[in-house]
Amino acid sequence: MQANNRYEAERLVEEYADMIYRLALIRTKSPHDAEDIMQEVFLRYLKAHPVFESSEHEKAWLIRVTVNRANSFLSSAWNRRTLPFDEAVLGELPEEEDGSAVLNAVASLPLAMRTAIHLHYFEQMTVKEISSAMGKSESAVKSLLFRGRQCLKELLEP
Repeated sequence: MQANNRYEAERLVEEYADMIYRLALIRTKSPHDAEDIMQEVFLRYLKAHPVFESSEHEKAWLIRVTVNRANSFLSSAWNRRTLPFDEAVLGELPEEEDGSAVLNAVASLPLAMRTAIHLHYFEQMTVKEISSAMGKSESAVKSLLFRGRQCLKELLEP
């Protein structure tokens, strides 16, 4: 690997690793699978050597690859034929100080809703950016966000 590519890859890992991991975790609900997906995303970057027009393009590319890798994982024969461990064995998603109830509620949403909510509220992406990253129309993303908010309200109200 050339020195420039190495430094560029290190910069991407430092800047985007947390975002990619969180997105993969919210989609797979498994820390180990999220780590594998994160690693695959960076390997794809190293193999493809994409040229980005801007930092937004760079972020969108990484999110799109993460969503695609997570989708491939979730639809793989390996994943379909394995049984999840009991939640008592795995535990829940890593808890954050104040938002653990919200994070667990988001994790309980259906996959597309969960992804849209995560990208909008946790990654501060616009509807247009989410639309591009998920490969859905803007109106579909708005519907997912609306229905996701309704579900979260029902889950989080006492």
